[in-house]
Amino acid sequence: MDDRYSRQTLFPHIGIEGQEKIRTKHVLMIGAGALGSGNAEILTRAGIGKLTIVDRDYVEASNLQRQQLYTEEDVEAKLPKAAAAAKRLQAINSEVQIHAVITDATPEKMEDLVEGVDVIIDATDNFETRMMINDISQKHQIPWIYGGCVGSFGMSLTVIPGKTPCLNCLLKTIPIQGMTCDTGGIIAPAVQMVISHQSAEVLKILVEDWDAVRTSFVSFDLWRNQYSSMKVSKAKDSGCLSCGENRTYPYLDSENMMKSTVLCGRDTVQIRPPHQHDIHLGDLSRQLKALGYSVKGNPYLLSIEMEEQRLVIFKDGRALIHGTKDLTQAKAIYQRLLG
Repeated sequence: MDDRYSRQTLFPHIGIEGQEKIRTKHVLMIGAGALGSGNAEILTRAGIGKLTIVDRDYVEASNLQRQQLYTEEDVEAKLPKAAAAAKRLQAINSEVQIHAVITDATPEKMEDLVEGVDVIIDATDNFETRMMINDISQKHQIPWIYGGCVGSFGMSLTVIPGKTPCLNCLLKTIPIQGMTCDTGGIIAPAVQMVISHQSAEVLKILVEDWDAVRTSFVSFDLWRNQYSSMKVSKAKDSGCLSCGENRTYPYLDSENMMKSTVLCGRDTVQIRPPHQHDIHLGDLSRQLKALGYSVKGNPYLLSIEMEEQRLVIFKDGRALIHGTKDLTQAKAIYQRLLG
């Protein structure tokens, strides 16, 4: 298939030389959901050298609306997303080395996975992991592409260590927290828009066209026909603990990670966020009820009935997940509903 990449090499900013660079590069994908599966397919079809996919979850029916690599057969088999993605991607392009890692992305795991990586793609569904990616990127001087979407809204940012502000620098100015797709829903076009922004940035980095790399924070709302691009170069903070002059990489510190504990003698896991923050229980209750959850509450807590678990959320962000002793599962449930 000598002409496999012919349309890509005809693009003057890639060409034959750029294609040769692409096929020698290693991309690390954290998350194999909506953003992960879309980015993975684009980059596999583009002919990258190696793709490592990290994901802790398995394929469910609700994924099929927007997670393009998966099928009903994957749902029936309850295949881990990383494994199902790798199988499909190898069928698309057998030349690409696909490495599926079925695990939770922790700081310890990330230290092992970043060796030899040229760029990291954020395809996660929670804030904690994104900030860990940000710190590991700064520590090892590896570019990464942030992406997020919910409802019809999406956003993306390219972080180049040593050149651009990092995500921690921008926390005070950019609204990157809020609803998740489990509480606010999501439409597939918003996913595809974020994927396009992310994968385009990755290709620029892989061919080393640094002048073309976007230096602004982009956000959009497809339903409201809004698009914005915010310059962020002045937001770089010399005092930032992730990328500043006296950096400490706070999000690689286990003390700043979400704490989960199996309660003795009970089929229950307690989740405690690293820093106390008040939750508006009334707003959360209305969001969850609108999604069909059975929610009861009082001024101090909410009790949410799920298919196999019951989640009790306290005003300070602490939660009890009843019906499981699996720390990873409990943590995923918490992040899915609270972000």
